[in-house]
Amino acid sequence: MNTLKKSYLIIIAVGVLLLIFFGSSMFYTLQPGERAIIFKPFNDGLDKENIYLPGFHVVAPWNDLIVYDVKEQQREETMDVLDKNGLSINMDVSVRFNPIYGNIGTLHEVFGKRYVDQLIIPETRSMVRQVAGRYTAEEIYSTKRSEVEQAIIDETKIILKENNIDMRALLIRSINLPDQIRVAIENKLKTEQEALAYQFRLTRETSEAERKRIEAEGIAAFNRIINSSLTNNILTQRGIEATIDLAKSPNAKVIVVGSAKDGLPLILGNN
Repeated sequence: MNTLKKSYLIIIAVGVLLLIFFGSSMFYTLQPGERAIIFKPFNDGLDKENIYLPGFHVVAPWNDLIVYDVKEQQREETMDVLDKNGLSINMDVSVRFNPIYGNIGTLHEVFGKRYVDQLIIPETRSMVRQVAGRYTAEEIYSTKRSEVEQAIIDETKIILKENNIDMRALLIRSINLPDQIRVAIENKLKTEQEALAYQFRLTRETSEAERKRIEAEGIAAFNRIINSSLTNNILTQRGIEATIDLAKSPNAKVIVVGSAKDGLPLILGNN
């Protein structure tokens, strides 16, 4: 009986020693925003299919649990690029991203945990340079800035997604040109704006002059039509109709019949 107890005690002691010795490599707690994959050196190697979610996990001590931070990250880069004419432009770019949760096994197999330095930064720099090389400095700095930025976003997003990265945003914080080029572009834009403003005023004044001409022609045409239609007989008839209407009015009045050829009356009244 004592021998059996000793055997149990030995087993328990060995178990405790194993827990103490291997505990740190057997028990893992993944925090929110973390995912993990496992590497089995004595079995199939890297298990890319099974992604460990946040929570408590027990792993055999001879296996290696590789933890990835999958929260959104941001990197800021300052780089010199060349426009289509070979002019050097300095650009500050920010990119926000996170690994695609279910693909961290493939990401680890290709790039490892240093994927930011080996993938994100080089590809972002490459896309910015490629897009900038299709435009002039003036277009990048002012006239097509939004188009340039959108092209960089679209092309960078595609290449990163192909490599298991979800790009959330890419921002061009600043574009810096040599002072001489910048001043020349700003002066050119100012001159173009002044020319456009002058053309607008000229067009508006021309339109107003045309409106007045058309209005005057309309008034003249109206007068011609009235003059041609107002005959003596019509005027006499209108006078008679007005006299009859006034005669029906209850207000006191004096009607003096004219002695002219048309005989139209003169109405005198206190109202």
